[in-house]
Amino acid sequence: QVQLVESGGGLVQPGASLALSCAAYGIMLKFYTMAWYRQAPGKQRELVAEISSGDTTNYVDFVKGRFAISRDNAKSTVYLQMNDLKPEDTAVYYCNGKWRGFEYWGQGTQVTVSS
Repeated sequence: QVQLVESGGGLVQPGASLALSCAAYGIMLKFYTMAWYRQAPGKQRELVAEISSGDTTNYVDFVKGRFAISRDNAKSTVYLQMNDLKPEDTAVYYCNGKWRGFEYWGQGTQVTVSS
């Protein structure tokens, strides 16, 4: 059974940092393009960052220079380091994995940025 399990969310003040983790079970992570998406209340889910099986990374403009995606295939885990968080970063963050015709989602972890 395939599972992507996110952790690390929470409530932080503006300017703080958080590190999200996504543990993958039941897949060979090294083959997958992994990504983090987020969904704020009343908004569509949107891509935040992705990392290919060859470690090529891609970020959307609103997180460039603040967020960093990485992977540890030996630990079957993907990370999202988030720095200088802003209130507009408040959302549920989802882990996503894609390989050929297969695609999986985690259950999400809440990130709230508020003073």
